[in-house]
Amino acid sequence: MDEQDSTTPTSGNGDGPGLPDADGPQVAALAQYVKDLSVENPSAPAVYQWGEQPQLDVQFNINVNKVADEVHEVVLKIDASARSASGVHFVIDLSYGGIFALRNIPDEAIPPFLLVEAPRLLFPFARQVIAAATSEAGFPPLMLDPIDFAAIYMAQAAQQQGGQLGGEAGSGTPTVQ
Repeated sequence: MDEQDSTTPTSGNGDGPGLPDADGPQVAALAQYVKDLSVENPSAPAVYQWGEQPQLDVQFNINVNKVADEVHEVVLKIDASARSASGVHFVIDLSYGGIFALRNIPDEAIPPFLLVEAPRLLFPFARQVIAAATSEAGFPPLMLDPIDFAAIYMAQAAQQQGGQLGGEAGSGTPTVQ
């Protein structure tokens, strides 16, 4: 009686266990890292005696760079500051990056992945860095609210499409569905 080793992968055709279909879409997060971090506490030690609640300002941006064929760097840049009438409590600038490999992905699906899914994957780790940085600066941890990257992407796509409809109609701008 022949027994098969159940741990031996079968050739991948995508229909069952085994190696993935080499022609199918593939996405891999190759690395993620703190690219740049700046923490400023310019009013220390006086800031710890101020009794007023600061106003928080949080801004973010996403930068995408092509590193090689099918490999992209996505950098989530977060700037957070706390200020009150007494002065600046803290300023934190974080650039948190990730390297993503995309193979056999349709061209129209690449921007949504790089501007929605990749930042969504990076955000929890960037959020933790910001929380730790504020804590290490002597303040309560700043726990950023989740960001709906999909809604922002859709709004920007609609704005770009609306702006182009007034100028050059049918210019080939990809639509997001």
